[in-house]
Amino acid sequence: MITGTRAKKPIGTNQNMDVEKVFHMTGGTGDNSYAKNSSYQKKVSDMVKHITMEALQEVYLALAPKSLGIADLGCSSGSNSLSIIKDIVEAVEAASCKIMIPAPEFRVYLNDLPTNDFNSIFKSLPDFYRDLNKERSDGPPLLFIAGYPGSFYGRLFPNDCLHFVHSSYSLHWLSKVPPSLYDKQGKPINKGSVHISESSPPLVSQAYYAQFQEDFSLFLRSRSEELANGGRMVLIMLGRIGPDHVDRGNSFYWELLSRSLSILATQGEIEKEDIDSYDVHFYAPTKDEMEAEIRREGSFELERLEMFETEKELYKVSDNYGTEVAMTVRAIQESMLSHHFGEGILDALFDIYGRMVEEEMLKEEINPITFVVVLRKL
Repeated sequence: MITGTRAKKPIGTNQNMDVEKVFHMTGGTGDNSYAKNSSYQKKVSDMVKHITMEALQEVYLALAPKSLGIADLGCSSGSNSLSIIKDIVEAVEAASCKIMIPAPEFRVYLNDLPTNDFNSIFKSLPDFYRDLNKERSDGPPLLFIAGYPGSFYGRLFPNDCLHFVHSSYSLHWLSKVPPSLYDKQGKPINKGSVHISESSPPLVSQAYYAQFQEDFSLFLRSRSEELANGGRMVLIMLGRIGPDHVDRGNSFYWELLSRSLSILATQGEIEKEDIDSYDVHFYAPTKDEMEAEIRREGSFELERLEMFETEKELYKVSDNYGTEVAMTVRAIQESMLSHHFGEGILDALFDIYGRMVEEEMLKEEINPITFVVVLRKL
């Protein structure tokens, strides 16, 4: 049971919630923070680092800019973003040495929504620079790092100022909850579920897909203005294998969240209507869906698209996999859930959720799909 005050009653639905003002990974360095609960994302990023660095070196060797413009879109907070910057600097320096030219200066733009905890990144910069410059006989790199708050579903940077764009585990988040999840009277059509489920009417998956098409196309169009010709993008994002929206991958984690909320409703801690009016702004596309939008927008050549089934071994080693998954999901969803249901439900909700994940894993593996996409600006 939830101790203390009852969860606050939500005001209406999250249909009109301004995602840009509310959604963010849990900041700081506390037990529930994204910084402490993003080892999964880091391990996947490391697993595909060879793809990222290969694309980076190709664009650098082809264009050889004296000032290299780099953007990390959806940088979040914690060490993951600065870790990729270190890898980028070292990969470019290695390429420069190979062709015997001076390394460029690095302009690095860290982007996320305005509610992101940029301060935690900035506070860690002195240690980052100290570590980067350690044991260098030829002096520190010319590295300029700046925060760039705003939605990447739209323009962020001046024309042709970027050479390389990196985005890890961000593009499966939509710009908003699809409006078509509510009828003309504003009533939810996806009752009892926070995402696409077996009980969802066909209009639900259609609404999510339409929102993905609109958002991904806008993302591509915006980056096409900001990237120099020949520039590259490496996009790491969650997806699904085939046309079925309900599987034992990413969608199943949302199904378990719906079930966990339903248990709280049966305990009288939240209202059933509260669940009906809550929807996550998430879409896991297929390979075909991504390729179709890339072709339709027309500014990029698809150089590489690889799929990985990520397994539980990618989480930190512990005796309770369910708890680790619950902490990861909480660090991602806490801002939205607390805004809608109130903070009072979170501990109980994710205790239930963690137990459910553990129980389901004993029955059958849950294997989310991750795509790595490499695009070249035409």
